[in-house]
Amino acid sequence: MSYLGLDLGTSGLRALLIDDTGSPIGATERHYPLSHPHSGWSEQAPADWIAALDSAVEELRIRFPAFAELRGIGVAGQMHGATLLDKNDRVLRPCILWNDSRSHIEAAELDQTPNVRELSGNIVFPGFTAPKLEWVRKHEPAIFERIAKVLLPAGYLNLYLTGEHVADMSDSAGTSWLDVGRRSWSDELLTKSNMNRDQMPRLVEGTETAGTLRPELAKRWGVSERIIVAGGAGDNAAAACGIGAMNEGQGFVSLGTSGVLLAARDGYSPAPETAVHTFCHAIPGRWYQMGVMLSATDSLNWFSRITGTKPADLTAELGPNLSAPGSVRFLPYLSGERTPHNDANIRGNFAGLAAGTNRNDMTRAILEGVTYGLRDSFEALRATDARFDELIAIGGGTRSDYWLSLIATVLNTPLRLPSSGEFGAALGAARLGIAAAEKAEAAEIMSPPTLSAPILPTADLRSLFNEAYDVFRASYDWQNEAPQ
Repeated sequence: MSYLGLDLGTSGLRALLIDDTGSPIGATERHYPLSHPHSGWSEQAPADWIAALDSAVEELRIRFPAFAELRGIGVAGQMHGATLLDKNDRVLRPCILWNDSRSHIEAAELDQTPNVRELSGNIVFPGFTAPKLEWVRKHEPAIFERIAKVLLPAGYLNLYLTGEHVADMSDSAGTSWLDVGRRSWSDELLTKSNMNRDQMPRLVEGTETAGTLRPELAKRWGVSERIIVAGGAGDNAAAACGIGAMNEGQGFVSLGTSGVLLAARDGYSPAPETAVHTFCHAIPGRWYQMGVMLSATDSLNWFSRITGTKPADLTAELGPNLSAPGSVRFLPYLSGERTPHNDANIRGNFAGLAAGTNRNDMTRAILEGVTYGLRDSFEALRATDARFDELIAIGGGTRSDYWLSLIATVLNTPLRLPSSGEFGAALGAARLGIAAAEKAEAAEIMSPPTLSAPILPTADLRSLFNEAYDVFRASYDWQNEAPQ
């Protein structure tokens, strides 16, 4: 038996085939373009997602005989994207993505509307789905009038796979239309953004059956006509399933283009005033909270482009051992910020530059600035009583031992790395496929990967980094800033 996990990312799709023990059989990736027709806009053509899926599946089918024994599929996807369909399920316009900021005015208006935060459990961020639809209503009224269904990116793949309009709880929690505590669409929230329940997909839990693979796809793929497609998950909830972060005290830090600090929660404890995201987990009866910064490794990649030096080479030049905080400071807000500032217009800067400042000083300042930004999220999460016994570190930034030591020290929390193998959103999606197809208990499937020895905080530098973090926070008058 085999199970397929699909991770529909911003830059590409990853397809992972696993066996019934959860071990990888094979994987492949396909990439697709991103469009920025105007400043602050970010769009994709859903047809490109389908082409990527078809191509990836064809490769897995040819290369791995176990594909013919497929029993379940799970889809994880980039959250918040607005895929607009007419009554015949035709796409009305390119999908407006999570990192599109055009609807910042509409987001502020919705956020200030009574009861929105109370029902949704979150600030209405510009990247969320509801303000995107308000922007379309105001600026593209002819398209708005034709909208029969709104699907998130993962939901659009599920429509292609099953013919059903479905969405899972974790992905839907990022729309500002879901009553996150009750895990159901809110008619009040929908009305406030000029939408209605008929335009919403059917809600399912991530471990539940969303539908079965369409017969024509089953025939093309050479598999049984009874392939279960799970509800799936938003990308970070799927990543939590991939590393087994199910319970209070478990979580991860992700050093990708954006930076994410996620804490699994046994109950629903929203704190929108902190700009922490409170979403449903992919597992029934569970939630998670996360702080999000928009430019994590993207800050290092930006400096890499300017200096013409690979990011790995920049961090390698710092050596293996953590140094005391440098005199150069960096604010990592190249694309605005979410947690805890909720400010689309804030921008980054260097401070403390001198004639003797060199490239290594600036690299170190970037790593420190991003890490202090992660601590902002860490402190915001702790204010909600989230607990971190340790954190699993994932993402491209974890290749830097220096950076990992810095994060462990600034957060005063041990970090663990997966030793090998698959552990990301594609694995989490495949595990959800097992849960739906086999009616299996999540606790039996969502086990942590084999982990490395802990990376411990550098005790003799803790106080110095605490002082440096205070300086970082004082760089702006955050104390007088309320989430917008």
